[in-house]
Formats: sequence, C-alpha cells, structure tokens
Amino acid sequence: MVNVKAKKHEELAKRSKYAALYDHLCQMQTDEWETTFAEIESILGFDLPPSARIHRPWWGNQQLNNGRSQALAWGAAGWNTSDVHIELETLIFKRSGIPEGETTDRREFNLDEFWPPHDFGPWPKGLIIDREFIYGDRA
Repeated sequence: MVNVKAKKHEELAKRSKYAALYDHLCQMQTDEWETTFAEIESILGFDLPPSARIHRPWWGNQQLNNGRSQALAWGAAGWNTSDVHIELETLIFKRSGIPEGETTDRREFNLDEFWPPHDFGPWPKGLIIDREFIYGDRA
C-alpha cells in the first residue's frame, strides 16, 4: 500500500524550487554522492541562499512533515545529507535506509519471473456479489 503522506510530499518536492535536485537524486545510480555547493547550484540553475553557506542546520535532514523545501526535495527522493563542511562547501548525500557499508542491487527485474501470473478461469456462472453480501448492510 502506498503511503499517502509520502506520496503527497513527493508531489510537493516535484513542484518546489528544488525540484531539479529531487530529479537529479532520483536518477542517481549510486548510494552515495559526494558533491559541492557549486555543483548543486549548477543542477538547480540558481545560487543557494546565503544561509546555506552560513548555517549548518540548513542542510539538516528532516521528517517529511516539516516545511523546509530543500530537505523535502532530498528526503522525498530517498536521500539524507551527511558530512556537511560549510568552510569547504562540500557534503555527501547518502541513500536513506541503507546500513553503513552495504549497497543495493539496482538491476531491473520482472516480477513475473519470480511470481508468474495465473489464470484461475472465469467467474462461476450465476455468481453475484453485492454490497449487502460483503458488508452485511443495506446501503
């Protein structure tokens, strides 16, 4: 089942001014990306705000229910920031949910290879299922 809140935040990230960063991170094939502020600005197409170069908390990760659009962009894409160096203007993005030292297998696969679809045939003749049968009420 799709998490409705996560889906909503994903849609917000796609429409924010940091959408280009969200898209870039979604397309990454690695689990870690060491980058610079200048490279991020190149991806975004605009300069980072002065607070990104002064305040370490600007780069902080957050739960998806907070309102910082930059953190929403990388969080909704499935990444966290790490090793932020304000003086050097560098940081590392790491995929969330991957234990230290492990990587993920990014190969494409067809689920039907593992669980082939089965045809169980047509519905039995005369089968009628209505709301009353399912819920035991009269709508």
